[in-house]
Amino acid sequence: MSKNLVAYFSCTGTTKSLAENLAKAVDGDLFEIKPKKEYTSSDLNWMDKSSRSSLEMNDKNSRPEILNKVNNMDDYDTVFLGFPIWWYVAPKIINTFLESYDFSGKTIITFCTSGGSSMGKTLQELKLSCLNDTKWIDGKRFSRNTSVEELRNWIDNLR
Repeated sequence: MSKNLVAYFSCTGTTKSLAENLAKAVDGDLFEIKPKKEYTSSDLNWMDKSSRSSLEMNDKNSRPEILNKVNNMDDYDTVFLGFPIWWYVAPKIINTFLESYDFSGKTIITFCTSGGSSMGKTLQELKLSCLNDTKWIDGKRFSRNTSVEELRNWIDNLR
């Protein structure tokens, strides 16, 4: 039987509420990707070119440290990976997460939240952080209020 993990990064709670509903929809375990150093509102100011998030997103090699770890990653077959969209891609901490584990033979399905941006080149960028034998399924952008039933319908149409 397939075991699902819903791993997510959320600074403001928007992606968190979506991830909680998705975990219910797929009967999966929930894991919050927590940065070692929390982001402040000034860190997230995308209009400030010297803000922490701006500096990280402008540096392709940036890998913010993660506070916690999934201790039993080998138990999961499918990982639903959620995040907000920053500059049309996933935040760099998502690359840190992907580079922290061996996803060989696993399926990764992305999901995201955004105020209006599409996923852009997110999947292409994230694939670079995993081995080639990781199966990727194109993700989707959702609102924070997406219901468990809507998420179940999305999952049913993926398979």
